[in-house]
Amino acid sequence: MENQAESVAVEATTAAPSTAQSPVLELAAVPVGTALEWPIADADGTLLFAQGAILATTDERKFLFEHFAPQRGDLLETVPPQEPAAPPAAEHTGELSLKDMHLAIGALIGIRAQLGSGAPMHPCRIIGFAPNQALFITPPMHEGRMLQLGLNENIEVVAIASQAVFRFVCTVEAVCRSPFDYVVLSKPGVIRRLRERKSIRVRSHLAVRFGIGATGESYEGLGLAKGISAVGMSLNASWTLGAVGDRLRVAYRLKSSDLDTEIETTAVIRNVQKPNEPGEPTTHGLELDQLDAAQQMAMKVFVFDRQDDVLYWSNGVK
Repeated sequence: MENQAESVAVEATTAAPSTAQSPVLELAAVPVGTALEWPIADADGTLLFAQGAILATTDERKFLFEHFAPQRGDLLETVPPQEPAAPPAAEHTGELSLKDMHLAIGALIGIRAQLGSGAPMHPCRIIGFAPNQALFITPPMHEGRMLQLGLNENIEVVAIASQAVFRFVCTVEAVCRSPFDYVVLSKPGVIRRLRERKSIRVRSHLAVRFGIGATGESYEGLGLAKGISAVGMSLNASWTLGAVGDRLRVAYRLKSSDLDTEIETTAVIRNVQKPNEPGEPTTHGLELDQLDAAQQMAMKVFVFDRQDDVLYWSNGVK
């Protein structure tokens, strides 16, 4: 009977299902100096290191775990990205008019239908001005469809002019379908100048793969873009990637509820801030110099979506 009981126990143990392998990586599981047997991705599925890539140093591995949530890409089930709550941007009020903003036909603006909701901005363009300072705009789009706007609905507008960013409220006066689709907005209410200067940069947490030099088919390492504008970024890396004027290859993914764009381009290093203490990252100011029209639009939309999280404006590095 004892042997029979032992046999039953062995069979039960054998039949028990094995625990599914977790995609979450521990630091010790990621090799340094040898090729990766699987890709490494962030928790939202963004590729951090391709299969076969090599982490050169322990500092690079430490940087990876400090700034991202490394997962085995071959085991990861992609989950929708979580949009971080954004703090309100500092504002400066003043008695401004539509003329003071110096907006031009074709200017890109962002609108948000629900005031104070924290919803993302939807991009559209100004196509005309009326003598009474009403605005004519292209219909904002959401998931490939026109955003539903109601007559007399108040909407929030953010406009990027040549030297400043402005925020104001308008009322939807008309939604027209003939001779083409367009929307008529009332004269802007109180106009707030958010801050002045050329390049608007917002906070970000973007994984950026980089390669040294303007040409090549692979990437040597991983950095973190903590600030991004429509034409550049502030890139942290575990080592200094080059001197001012040197070129890099960069690849990253812009992802939000209405945007999912892979960008591969080149960049020029415009400044380098080396760390004060060993083990701290180096910060590189990059200017992206090979963006096509679709990539430029994706960058602008990404910045618009985060207008409430303005980091700073700079006349220098983009």
